Amino acid sequence: MLTAGGDGSVNHLVIIPVLLPLVIGSLLLLVGRSRLPLQRRINAAACLLLLFSAAALVSLSGTGVHLLYALGNWPAPHGIILVVDRLSGLMLLLTSLVALASLARAVDRRIDEQGPYFHALFQFQLMGLNGAFLTGDLFNLFVFFEVLLIASYGLLLHGGGPARHRAGLHYVVLNVAGSALFLIAIGILYGLTGTLNMAELAARVAAAGPQDAGLLRAGALLLLVVFGLKAALLPLYMWLPEAYRRTSAAVAALFAIMTKVGAYAIVRMFTLVFPPQAGDMAGPAHAWLLPLALATLAVGALGVLASRDLRRLLAYFVVVSVGTLLTAVGLFSSAGLSAALVYLIHSTLITAAFFLVADMVDEQRGSLNMREAMPVAQPLLLGTLFFAAAVALAGLPPLSGFLGKFMILQAAGDSVATVWVWAIVLATSLLGIVALGRAGSALLWKTGSGQPAGPATGVVSSLPALLLLACGALVVVFAGPVTEYTEAAARQLMDPDRYVESVLMGPGRGPGGGA
Repeated sequence: MLTAGGDGSVNHLVIIPVLLPLVIGSLLLLVGRSRLPLQRRINAAACLLLLFSAAALVSLSGTGVHLLYALGNWPAPHGIILVVDRLSGLMLLLTSLVALASLARAVDRRIDEQGPYFHALFQFQLMGLNGAFLTGDLFNLFVFFEVLLIASYGLLLHGGGPARHRAGLHYVVLNVAGSALFLIAIGILYGLTGTLNMAELAARVAAAGPQDAGLLRAGALLLLVVFGLKAALLPLYMWLPEAYRRTSAAVAALFAIMTKVGAYAIVRMFTLVFPPQAGDMAGPAHAWLLPLALATLAVGALGVLASRDLRRLLAYFVVVSVGTLLTAVGLFSSAGLSAALVYLIHSTLITAAFFLVADMVDEQRGSLNMREAMPVAQPLLLGTLFFAAAVALAGLPPLSGFLGKFMILQAAGDSVATVWVWAIVLATSLLGIVALGRAGSALLWKTGSGQPAGPATGVVSSLPALLLLACGALVVVFAGPVTEYTEAAARQLMDPDRYVESVLMGPGRGPGGGA
């Protein structure tokens, strides 16, 4: 299955994260709603296969090679190329982990009974996510964005209701506008360079003359706007709090990885096509990213502090995580990118877990409104899970949030914005601690009298949240190997020439290998 020993190896496993959800999603459309138990089993089996394939790709790409797959055997830059490196392999693994836990919770809560196409939409969402992480072509990045967005519209609105429809309309309108801007940016770059293959685009942007610099900068800034919208970067984050609050908890947990697609695209484009060494070609985008990320972090923390509903609070924590992640990316150094990847792992796992914990609290209380005093059936279990998730999310030692934030502060030591990064990251962490402490007290301590609104949560029902929290804890237990992997991934990202050579020279003919 694996040919060629060097960089630029071709591996048919690369196509599985896109092909499998496409086939399974299409099959689930044919199975029909009347056979829901069969849909559940098929979806779960597909998610397990995706997890195994993602783990295998992480293992293979962890050696430093770029794994390639040319659809139709058309080589770059003429054909559609899928590429796995350390970063994309990591994103595939995170997606499959979150998807498995989210699906388990959705089935347990019988969310899939609220509409006929939940399982098919779930698989198409995974296809879009995985495709966005794998593609080596800017236009196909747009295509996979549209696939995941269309599926996410259906998942967001699944179950219906006026509140979801309002949040969904806001989400759709803003993302359609973002898609239009994306096409304009693609048109500008294609008109100037004659290609949309990312590797060839990087080479042609680097060789562009001064007469094209202005339009290339415009294209780079448009891409920053589009990806900033997908990632919920200030001032384009307004769609996120209501969307994540109003949809079901299992879908919100899956959406924890969706904002990371925008962050991933920023990292990929602004380390490969418009790297810091591109000078004037990329200067404006690099200059804007760090201040916008810090502003997003600050505004998100204020939203967290002002929230009186746990789901809204967690939605604003997603905004906080985006700001923190892109602050580290905005340093555009190997240390900053390594810290960003550690924080990305932490924030994806813990935010998704917290949405599932909140759903368990909601199931027993009947409400997540902090102003309402309601008892829960299992205060010890829910209190323990809430405390573990809150400690990790706030960035307190010894859990994964502390490791990520510590690395970000350490990476900012050589930056001209060191004071701003330290001040805002530490201040917003304090606000997060206050908000989470208040939420835990209101929901699980000041419970009032009366009977719980819902039954106790079974062991099996709590497993999805426990799985994600345990994975977050493993990031700390295996901090050495994790940081070694992220440091190697950061070095790989900061060396775009190797990516370009691996893709354009073709399978097995990249640096260090032969077919």
